[in-house]
Amino acid sequence: MAETELVVRDIDLSRIRNRNEKRVARLMNEILDQYYTDYIFEQLDIEDIYALTLNLLPARYVQRGSIILSDRISDFAIKSKIREATDRVLENPTRSDD
Repeated sequence: MAETELVVRDIDLSRIRNRNEKRVARLMNEILDQYYTDYIFEQLDIEDIYALTLNLLPARYVQRGSIILSDRISDFAIKSKIREATDRVLENPTRSDD
């Protein structure tokens, strides 16, 4: 078994994923392109927006063999949460002092 921090009683939990992760990442470019063409998002900005968006959405965790019900959240709703997260990060940026 690969070394990981997500182990409970020798069971690797690292393959349990939030179904919204890939969708948020896919839709973020489209939304971020709508913000300040002269603003350069730093790595921490992108990470904060991604994490905050996932926190604003209902969790949809699955593992291999899961039964997936059709309670899928719409792209419109995800985009709305990405915008909300982006606005919050831009209002409260975390900057590295180089």
